[in-house]
Amino acid sequence: MNQLEEYRGREVVVLGLARSGVAAAKLFHQAGALVTANDRKERSQCPEAEELEALGISVVCGGHPDGLVNERTSLLVKNPGIPYSAPPVAEAERLGVAIVTEVEVAGQLSKAPIIGITGSNGKTTTTTLTGELLKAAGQHPLVAGNIGRPLCEAALEVREDGWLVAELSSFQLKGTADFRPRIACLLNIAETHLDYHGTMEDYVASKAKLFENQTGEDVAVYNADYAVCRELSNRFAARKLPFSLTQELAAGVCVVPPYPSIKPLEEEPDLERWVVCRDFEGRETRLIRVGDIGLPGRHNTANALAAIAVSLAAGADPALLEEPLRTFRGVEHRLEYVGKFGGSHYYNDSKATNPMATTMSILSLPSPLILIAGGLDRGSDYMELLPVFRTRVKGLVALGETREKLRKVAEAAGLTDVKIVEPVGDAEGTLRRAVEEAAAMARPGDTVLLSPACASWDMFPSYEVRGRMFKQSAHTL
Repeated sequence: MNQLEEYRGREVVVLGLARSGVAAAKLFHQAGALVTANDRKERSQCPEAEELEALGISVVCGGHPDGLVNERTSLLVKNPGIPYSAPPVAEAERLGVAIVTEVEVAGQLSKAPIIGITGSNGKTTTTTLTGELLKAAGQHPLVAGNIGRPLCEAALEVREDGWLVAELSSFQLKGTADFRPRIACLLNIAETHLDYHGTMEDYVASKAKLFENQTGEDVAVYNADYAVCRELSNRFAARKLPFSLTQELAAGVCVVPPYPSIKPLEEEPDLERWVVCRDFEGRETRLIRVGDIGLPGRHNTANALAAIAVSLAAGADPALLEEPLRTFRGVEHRLEYVGKFGGSHYYNDSKATNPMATTMSILSLPSPLILIAGGLDRGSDYMELLPVFRTRVKGLVALGETREKLRKVAEAAGLTDVKIVEPVGDAEGTLRRAVEEAAAMARPGDTVLLSPACASWDMFPSYEVRGRMFKQSAHTL
């Protein structure tokens, strides 16, 4: 994509009035482009419209009118969540109009080098922890992207001598062309978002776009424990810095002694395992005992390894990383401890939107465990959860579109304490009923975990709203 100034006097359509769309519309308007911002929501549901119109930006709400994208359109900047089947996007493809997300815009604007972090699970935790590690090392990071802050907005504020640390989804990456992070990190790949991508091939290809413009001057950090990540790494032109839980690495970040598997049925003691860093010249640093890392669970150890590898690639001094690794306690909605109610411990894991994430969270917490799960149906049968249902879950409360599918998994696992929550009024009332059902199952000392294994959009506008409603319901038991 050309620099923004080259769109002066040319027509640019911004599709979707979320925060990233508003930021992109303002930037192109400031660059002199003729911007039209469009959202299919009604005007009353688009509070951003008035602000944009006050700046002189054309705003169209209430649908996608014919001719929105036409032969005069030079660029379509779309919200990552809008599918490529949406009429304006399909028309742009037919006309050969470039289609990008705001990530592409940010890549052109950022004064600082960019760190891009993607994966099916662990993105928010790893991105946040990377920011904390770089801050402790005096590297002046600014964290943005899929984590909540528009990337193109942050690109204008990041220090030139700092790092723009970006959490990036497959939706965002699919809409890139020339985006080139100085450091790119691939955490893992699991089957998810197939309702958007259609095939695993398209999903993986979208993730791989994070690396495709890198050169030998850049660094590619990847999880060597996943075959698909190893296979993708063969295509990387950048210097490779892997991380691993299950193998010692000549160069990279690993656990010594290694774990026998990345997917245990039981968590193992970590007292004698160390995080070991080996640089490109083979120099070794024993950084921290695994058991001293502040985040629980083997999946979080993998997230920590990734954050360490990225930080070392950014030039951080290993000696400055131990303290933030000990004290970091995670992010909201990701294995977040809510409190003790009726003698049971409640955890909010609303960001677990696929079965792998829920499996890892269940393994990270003490049993007996009552699981609240269910949400948007993306076609999975959820049988991936069967092993942990058999060994770690005492009871299930299922809600949302996938409630009957989860019931079948629970029945196959032999669970007898299963409650199906049908819709009760609004989404908040339904979730409150689910929390009440879980509380009735729980006994003192039990764990109650909201870990849906599904996206939230069947009932809630976001996983954040779902998680906050869960916390409110727990506190009012």
